[in-house]
Amino acid sequence: MDEQTRYEAVSSRDARFDGEFFFAVATTGIYCRPSCPAVTPKRKNVRFYPTAAAAQGNGFRACRRCRPDAVPGSAEWNVRADVVGRAMRMIGDGVVDREGVPGLAGRLGYSARQVQRQLNAELGAGPVALARAQRSHTARVLLQTTDLAVTEIAFASGFASVRQFNDTIRQIYARTPSALRTEAGTGTGGGLREGRRAGVPLRLAHRGPYAAREVFDLLGAEAVARIEEIGGAPGARTYRRTLRLPYGTGVVAVDEASAGPWLEARIALTDLRDLTTAVQRLRRLLDLDADPYAVDEALGADQRLAPLVAARPGLRSPGAADPEELAVRALVGTEAAEGLVERYGKVLDVPCGGLTHVFPEPGVLAVRAEDPALRELAGALAGGTVRLEAGADRDEAEQALLRLRAIGPATAAVIRMRALGDPDVDPHGTPATEGLRPWRSYAVRHLELAGRAAPSKR
Repeated sequence: MDEQTRYEAVSSRDARFDGEFFFAVATTGIYCRPSCPAVTPKRKNVRFYPTAAAAQGNGFRACRRCRPDAVPGSAEWNVRADVVGRAMRMIGDGVVDREGVPGLAGRLGYSARQVQRQLNAELGAGPVALARAQRSHTARVLLQTTDLAVTEIAFASGFASVRQFNDTIRQIYARTPSALRTEAGTGTGGGLREGRRAGVPLRLAHRGPYAAREVFDLLGAEAVARIEEIGGAPGARTYRRTLRLPYGTGVVAVDEASAGPWLEARIALTDLRDLTTAVQRLRRLLDLDADPYAVDEALGADQRLAPLVAARPGLRSPGAADPEELAVRALVGTEAAEGLVERYGKVLDVPCGGLTHVFPEPGVLAVRAEDPALRELAGALAGGTVRLEAGADRDEAEQALLRLRAIGPATAAVIRMRALGDPDVDPHGTPATEGLRPWRSYAVRHLELAGRAAPSKR
């Protein structure tokens, strides 16, 4: 998009581009999402930025009306397999907060200087600024949905000090943390103490139509007892599952019904430092950062798929909340996975309804599992021979999987599609999908639901 096209999107308040770019107004010092309901500024006063961090780095603060920090992530980072795309997925997963820029660079296989230069050149902000923007959003959510002390929130959000936290919040939101807290109930969640008891309430934003029924049908069909459950009548179901996270464990719940461009969710954590990571993993599981407009337009141009796309607008290609868990499940199947949870899964300190365990870690399965094929895969995951974390190189991961005796092409493709969130994979190898790049994963979902695709083989 050129700047004139972006300005036209702003003038028409086009929500399709929320999260794809941001605009700032020089005369007010505020930056917004394209669909902001405020009066459209004059073109000469508008500046465009690829990320919220870039707008913040140029001295603009977040709009109070449209809350540009709460938009869906750009679908571009899911499609792109280059260093910038991989870096953005890793930053979203909290790698910079946990390991710093050297840790991010090491995972990418580049020097810290190279990563800094590439992100600055393309996004107008380096990894520290991008992570800082994410921390600020996490802090606002905690301020407005929990009764935690401000000091606790500062460190739970990933800030190094309370002073850094206070300065950042003032710069980005033009208010103090206490002033943000008084707005509880106007943002992502309800009352403070209720949110504390039930977990952090969130609105998980998405762009365009969202085929929730099909996503929840798939999650229900694949659910593994003790770590997942789904309940309620169709159209009003709630999906719940446990998570193994960097600092502890979590239980997440997301509702199928939606009253707006978001899904209601709640996340209960043993350590609030895991909030950003938990949110990003839930978003990947539900494919909330997809661009359904681009997908439906491309697939709808195909004569065979056009009626399927019209019948299911906004169909998603679900990913995985835990990539390593998904790889194991792709190999052994749901029934065997339930047995693994029962025998080797970590028991929650406080069970939550039917959720009693966290899926076993690869290191445990590599030593204790009886199936040689499973031990081989688990050992490769535990030893780092196969890397499936956010931002992993998809080609390298697939090749590493194929070097294992237990993994065939179809299983490797399923893992690539689901665990690594690749939007352009056809595990069935259907020749007819070749012309549907880069959205073959979505085409497969349409064909599977229509009953036209053969089941994948191990």
